[in-house]
Amino acid sequence: MFMVTLIQAFQNLLLELLGDSRNALVITNAVLLLFTIFVYWLFYFIVFRVFKRLSRRVLKEDSQVQPLRIQKQEILSAREVAAILNRTLMAISWFLRLWIIFAFINTSLGLFEWTRESAEAIAGFVAGIIGGMWGAFVDYLPDLFTAVVIIGIAYMIIRLFRLVFEGVERQRIKVPGFYPEWSATSFSLLRLLIIAMAIVVVFPYLPGSDSPAFQGVSIFVGVLLSLGSTTAVANVVAGIVITYTRAFRVGDYVHISDTEGKILERTAFVTRIKTPKNVVVSMPNASIMSDKVINYSTQAKKSGITLHTGVTIGYDVPWPTVQQLLLSAAVATPDIEEEPKPFVLQTSLDDNYVAYELNAFTRRADRRPAIYSDLHANILDAFHTAGVEITSPHYRAVRDGNEAAMAPVISMPDKPDEG
Repeated sequence: MFMVTLIQAFQNLLLELLGDSRNALVITNAVLLLFTIFVYWLFYFIVFRVFKRLSRRVLKEDSQVQPLRIQKQEILSAREVAAILNRTLMAISWFLRLWIIFAFINTSLGLFEWTRESAEAIAGFVAGIIGGMWGAFVDYLPDLFTAVVIIGIAYMIIRLFRLVFEGVERQRIKVPGFYPEWSATSFSLLRLLIIAMAIVVVFPYLPGSDSPAFQGVSIFVGVLLSLGSTTAVANVVAGIVITYTRAFRVGDYVHISDTEGKILERTAFVTRIKTPKNVVVSMPNASIMSDKVINYSTQAKKSGITLHTGVTIGYDVPWPTVQQLLLSAAVATPDIEEEPKPFVLQTSLDDNYVAYELNAFTRRADRRPAIYSDLHANILDAFHTAGVEITSPHYRAVRDGNEAAMAPVISMPDKPDEG
């Protein structure tokens, strides 16, 4: 609009100098058209060259563009930041060039009387749109300031809680009855609650929040999330319950359902277990809540857990001999604790054999399969060295005078009196 007014002023000045004849009007319009073309071409060229040079400087290998970091965490690399800046510069460049082209066309139309009204109408229409947008922005500034203040307060509260819970997790801050492993989950819940409250408070200050369309979209999204997130919500709630019941922690060796292994990760939706076969199993938290959890690591860290295995030996082998062989196999097994001492139980007297159960203690819950393997190998070696077969013989009672299959009685040393 300014250029149109300026060109019209030049046009009137030239007409006064050349006269008000038709030829003078044609010459004046031609001169002004060439002048308009030159001015806008100059503007276009300057914008194009300036932004092209800026783009080259941003994309240079030795540019001063720094990566985007939050503390020590790199969010965007320097190359990615440079690419974003370059796209932003190109968008601004194209906007300015298109504006120059529009202004050139509008100014050219304003040179001639039969198109001047159209130029003024177009300029007024564009000016009205821009003015309306600017007025709406200025009117929204108080609400924008309020929303920014609310968001800033919520952010500061979240930062404060983060510092507190990090201190609890690292045991720099101790709260009676609050365990360090609860910190991450508790912080996530509080952060979600604060963000939800901030959204509720900020919502009335958003532009268009009172429009029926905006409200309808909000209701639709809420219903969609409610219907589609039933399973997800169940898993999240189950994950929270698992955290606060301290069923297991990351690194524990557990048995859940038909899966046994080491806890690798516990997320809001699933828990990942690494089995002894080096297979990672992802179990939904809701399924874990509905099943029993056997945690071997909890007691192993305190007094150790019991490993037990059984053998059946015929009645012809004295039971003290079997006990001695089983105990010697346990002592020879790596990662079996000396205290508490291993012990043997006679669990049943069946028709043809005696069932023995060896019990030994270990603190290495994560090596249960390997310890069982070593223990079984040592039992085999101990019995084979002693010439005792690990069999479950079956007998038929035939009264033909054969001797009964009974081992001689071996007296055990008396146990010292307790107390």
